[in-house]
Amino acid sequence: MSRAPRGHASRASRSPAARTGLRIIAGRLKGRRLLTPDWPGLRPTSDRLRETLFNVLRDVIPGARVLDAFAGTGALGIEALSRGAAHVTFADADRRALDLIAANVSRSGVSEGYTIVRADLARSGAVFPPQFDVVLADPPYDMPPAPVLAGLSDAVVEGGLVVLEHARRVAVPERVGTLRRTRVLEAGESALSFYRRDPSTSNDAGPAEPAVEDGGEA
Repeated sequence: MSRAPRGHASRASRSPAARTGLRIIAGRLKGRRLLTPDWPGLRPTSDRLRETLFNVLRDVIPGARVLDAFAGTGALGIEALSRGAAHVTFADADRRALDLIAANVSRSGVSEGYTIVRADLARSGAVFPPQFDVVLADPPYDMPPAPVLAGLSDAVVEGGLVVLEHARRVAVPERVGTLRRTRVLEAGESALSFYRRDPSTSNDAGPAEPAVEDGGEA
C-alpha cells in the first residue's frame, strides 16, 4: 500500500485522459463537474444512485471519517467532503484511477481533509486498522462480494457503516464476520447493501440506523 501526503493529490500535475461527466450533487461543492475515465473497466456510480445513497446517509456523513474504497473517479469521497465529512481516504489499486482522483480533487477546489492511497482492496484481509465511521465500497460488479466485505470489516469502527454497491442480480451475504446487513436499496440494475459493524465483545445496540426511503428505478 502506498500513500500520498495528507491533503495533497498524488501526481496531480499529470492529467489523466478523461472526459467531464459526473457532477457533485449537494453541499459546498455542489455543481462541480468531475472527470470520468476513457479506459474500459471503470464504472462510476451514477448521479441518481449517488443521490439516493447520500440522502440515506445525510445525518451520518457530517463530521465522519470516510473511506472511499475502489474509489475510481473519487466521486463518492468528494461528495462526502462536499457534505461535511471530516476526512476522506481515497483507495484504489489502479494508478490511472489515482491520477484521476487527484485531478478531480484538484478540479473541485479541495485542498485539505483527504488522503489518496494505493491499496489492493480486492484481497481478503485487513488493509486499514479500524478508523472509519463510514466505508463506501464500489468494487467491480464481477468481484465476489464476500472477500471484499471481509477485507473492509476491520477498517470500520464498531457501530460504523459499510455500504456496498453491487449488481442487483448478485447474491450478497447477510453477514460477514462482524458486519451485519441491515438494509438493501435497489435502483435499476444496481443495489446498495448497508452493513453495520456489530460490537465484537458486547451486545450493545449501537447507533440508530439512518432513515431510508426506496431508491426507486434508475
